Amino acid sequence: MKIISWNMAQRSKCWRFVAEMDADVALLQEASAPTCPLPPHFDLDDEQPWRTAAGKRNWRTAIVGLSPEVKLERVPTKPLAEAGEGDLGVSLAGTISVAHVEHPSLGGRVTLVSMYAGWQRPHPSAGGRWIIADAAAHRLISDISSLIGSEQNHRIIAAGDLNCLHGYGDEGKEYWARRYHTIFDRFEAIGLAFVGPQFPGGRQASPWPDELPPTSKNVPTRHTPKQGPAGATRQLDFVFASHGLAPQVQVRALNEVDAWGPSDHCRVEIVVG
Repeated sequence: MKIISWNMAQRSKCWRFVAEMDADVALLQEASAPTCPLPPHFDLDDEQPWRTAAGKRNWRTAIVGLSPEVKLERVPTKPLAEAGEGDLGVSLAGTISVAHVEHPSLGGRVTLVSMYAGWQRPHPSAGGRWIIADAAAHRLISDISSLIGSEQNHRIIAAGDLNCLHGYGDEGKEYWARRYHTIFDRFEAIGLAFVGPQFPGGRQASPWPDELPPTSKNVPTRHTPKQGPAGATRQLDFVFASHGLAPQVQVRALNEVDAWGPSDHCRVEIVVG
């Protein structure tokens, strides 16, 4: 089974790109409501509003079935205070989508999670002008923890944009490296291994950025308007899988310039089986 994880950057034209992808399932972030007709075989959740709680964000995460061979069973999400039995309580509506998937190649059901860690500013009383995303990433991990009911028998793949760095801190600062490290530690602690993308599963940054350690296996997945795909330097998109499932999962960033696509994030390909 082939899965694509992609931050669509709120761009409606990206839906046409999704319709042409060679994949079975798409895990989407920053997805705005479709504005074009979609193929009849698309299995798209249209029950949730196309917005993210907190602020005027007219987009959300989504999981889309792209192949008739895929059977999706969606897990309803509700804000923590409103969640009842059968609902997945989430810290921030619109930042996480969950579905159980069945496919002939899987040998059993797998739970898929599309996740997005949004930026926020510290409380005004804290002072400073930072924007941070690790707080939102930790909320996602807490939400995902509710999908795990045993130490070893779960089969989960979680992918998306965490807006955080792996193995180093912004501008090489140790303080931020320590904060980001706790995210990957927590995923590991609940039973989800970091499975990529990492080199050679994607093109590495060139020229090599000063802030990136020389031994890093990171592959850039997001570019700024000034950089463009060729100048992308930072990896913000990551994939995690249950330890028992991880050996069957191959991940690569589709970050070559001619394969990048219309978003500021490249697509991440996940092959299971």
